[in-house]
Amino acid sequence: MSRKKKILVVDDERDLVELISMNLIRHGYDVATCHDGKLGLEMARKQLPDMILLDLMMPGMSGQDVAARLKGDPQTATIPIIMLTARGEETDIIVGLSLGADDYVTKPFNMRVLMARVNAVMRRKSNAEAPPQHVNAGPMLIDQARHEITVGGKPVNVTPTEFKLLMTLAMARGRVLSRDQLTARVMGSEVYVTDRAIDVHVTAVRKKLGDYQWMLHTVRGVGYRLLESHEEESA
Repeated sequence: MSRKKKILVVDDERDLVELISMNLIRHGYDVATCHDGKLGLEMARKQLPDMILLDLMMPGMSGQDVAARLKGDPQTATIPIIMLTARGEETDIIVGLSLGADDYVTKPFNMRVLMARVNAVMRRKSNAEAPPQHVNAGPMLIDQARHEITVGGKPVNVTPTEFKLLMTLAMARGRVLSRDQLTARVMGSEVYVTDRAIDVHVTAVRKKLGDYQWMLHTVRGVGYRLLESHEEESA
């Protein structure tokens, strides 16, 4: 029997934490909870959960600080984070994504919606742990075994770094990845590069994509995501 996936819920609203926990358990998850950021950080480092539901605004250590420390630690950097907050302004969403959050849910929220988001992020995590040999993203086909990329049926000649860049964005399935995230996944966190080094590779890839350069979409103030259709660009 496979073990249950563990989710850590960190939020100072005790009634909400209890409600979320009940729903997670009902969906088959193992749950750990706490009500302040500092303890949440300690529990995440000790227990290494499969996912963290993290309140953005908490007294003492905020969710932003917790997320920044978790993503800056190689041991916890890959743990998916869904941020919970009563603040839904665009700037807060950008902050959450920039810190490496995988999703962002504003309070008050429908519990069924939250569970759907949790399940979706968990599926993405499972897929990322075992990347397929072939990845389709709209008109783009990536053959990992052969290290080849075709777009619109035509081969695109890319460098190893550019291949990693497109593979990383394709595996994100439309999610925004920050420059820091892309730099760490594409070039490695141990390599020193300038803050905008990833932009240089994005520019080079865009030129090679030609008529399909719209696929590499810039999200101002955050990073990049890979689009599968023109409709997504205007959405």
